[in-house]
Amino acid sequence: MPAPAAPAAQRPRPSVGQILSMPPQWLAMYDDFITKNAGQVSQIESALRSLTYIIPGRFRDAEIASESIHSFVQLLSLYHDSLLSRAVSRLPAAPVRTAHARYTRFWSQRSRAYRRIAMVLQMVIYTELLCEMAAKRRGGERARWRVVVLIEGVKAACRLLLLRVTRSRPLVTPVLPEREAIPDNNDNEEEEEEEEEGGLLLEGTSPHSLSAMDAKPPHEREWTMPRTGMSLPSLPDPGDISSYLLGRVLTADDIKPANKLLNRLQGASRAAEVLHILAPLVYAVALARSRDRKSWTPWVVGLAVDCAARQLRDAGLRTTALERDEWQRRGWAMAWWTMRGAFYDNVTGGVVGAVTRRMPGFVAGILEDYEYLWENYYFSTSA
Repeated sequence: MPAPAAPAAQRPRPSVGQILSMPPQWLAMYDDFITKNAGQVSQIESALRSLTYIIPGRFRDAEIASESIHSFVQLLSLYHDSLLSRAVSRLPAAPVRTAHARYTRFWSQRSRAYRRIAMVLQMVIYTELLCEMAAKRRGGERARWRVVVLIEGVKAACRLLLLRVTRSRPLVTPVLPEREAIPDNNDNEEEEEEEEEGGLLLEGTSPHSLSAMDAKPPHEREWTMPRTGMSLPSLPDPGDISSYLLGRVLTADDIKPANKLLNRLQGASRAAEVLHILAPLVYAVALARSRDRKSWTPWVVGLAVDCAARQLRDAGLRTTALERDEWQRRGWAMAWWTMRGAFYDNVTGGVVGAVTRRMPGFVAGILEDYEYLWENYYFSTSA
């Protein structure tokens, strides 16, 4: 007969150390899964973001549900970015990085203050609209505008601190390095298997049969040196030599140190960057103090500060590729002023309504749902 079970009081209980060690083990397993399946994780994140684009208007409080999912996915992506960034840094050969990735990665690794402030700023940006929705639901318009001004103040403070940490260099968007692709382990294993199979074929196959099996032209084949085992890259197409050479030319920005990819701001240019940082806060304060929803005063004040920042900026500080890219991005961001405040209420709103009426039913429904967001939430059109 089986022995009677021991009383509950006499059963061995897990120690405190065992209980506390379980979550880190699960977290380590999760981190390992994300690192080994980066491509699939990115696809899932993109699918979830796409889902949030069609949820608004489908049911009651759908905008809060949609924005909650979107904020959660964005914050989770931020954590995944940090995991994959550490995985990329451990690779024997670093991938080719853009100027933005080199610059932000340099400051994130060099300065702990930059990394922490940038992380806080990015988290605030990902959750700002959700906070505005929650504040409006719990406290009405007055509480909503308090939260909007508070969030814009936090963002401005973070950006001013980043300006100081980088020693008066202009800010880039985003302030953290973007996700870098890492090679898939399965692809590496397949390449190794192909190399092994190729070695076996070389031992037991005649050169005539090898040339028959390999249908690639000679200039497209890689040649492995027998003594060192290193492979020489394939030759370019004889008719496309110029493109091949231009693709391998190093520019001045490619060999610059990462901290030199942006010039330091001085004088009027530094004042212009400060105005650019403060423009959203000034606009939010003006909107919060305005009693008339369709008043042009807040819109004109905010746009004037933004335009003044562009006019004060020295043209000589757009010499590097990263500076030109950021300047162009800020220029496109000026278009958001057509979707804000009095300009939207008096001009753009009518245009959007006319376009919506001419669209098919499904597309018109989505535009009407987003029109509700544009009309009622400040951060829905924030750049």
